[in-house]
Amino acid sequence: MDNLIYTSERQISSAYIDSSVRLGVAQTLLLAQDNLTECFGMLGCDGVVYRDKFNAFWVLTKMMVHFNARPGWRDTVTVRTFPIDNARIRTHVNTEVLDSTGNSLISINQEACVLSFDTHRPMKLTDLPYPADNFPPAVMNEPFNRFAEDFTDEDFVFEQTIRSCHIDMSHHMNNIEYIRLALSVFTDDYRRQNEITDMELHYLGESQEGQTLRVYRRDSDDKCYIYILQDSRKVFECSITFR
Repeated sequence: MDNLIYTSERQISSAYIDSSVRLGVAQTLLLAQDNLTECFGMLGCDGVVYRDKFNAFWVLTKMMVHFNARPGWRDTVTVRTFPIDNARIRTHVNTEVLDSTGNSLISINQEACVLSFDTHRPMKLTDLPYPADNFPPAVMNEPFNRFAEDFTDEDFVFEQTIRSCHIDMSHHMNNIEYIRLALSVFTDDYRRQNEITDMELHYLGESQEGQTLRVYRRDSDDKCYIYILQDSRKVFECSITFR
């Protein structure tokens, strides 16, 4: 069980803070992505191994994040990442950020699958080097939600053309860039005055350099829903809850 847990100590550097001088929201997910990559590297199943040996690549499909608090600039945190299941064609991976006294600051659950470069169809994790049992206890495993589809042209906020700086090692737009776009529907003043407590993110399709994305925002009850479309194809959606 313990051999499935990747633990790192990280100091929150200036590259990881936002205008509140704390760990930024998008940077939090970048931190989780970094730790997940290192965890998979430790387990011998990271993107380089799958690309070189199985002609396959990891795809993050969903993510849920809960913020108790965000650490400040120069704070040192412990980040624990580990898989919590193997559901044949998908897995869920937890990440927990702890302060220096062991208090949980941030909890994250990520859903991922592996696609073939040739067919772009899911591959069975049971056919790949990936843990199959003896998973650590989950820190977050709530079911993901379905989002309503009733956004309209009146909810349109802005559009963004995908540039080369947005592209990752799979030659598609990096997941973090969708989050940056989603957060851009809020002003900096609004984000500093209203604390995010929860986010749920769904990655629905791949986007490539040169395409134009349209960003929509709809407020409902205590949540804000953000949708990103490429032409009429929805490629990303998320809900954000503020305190």
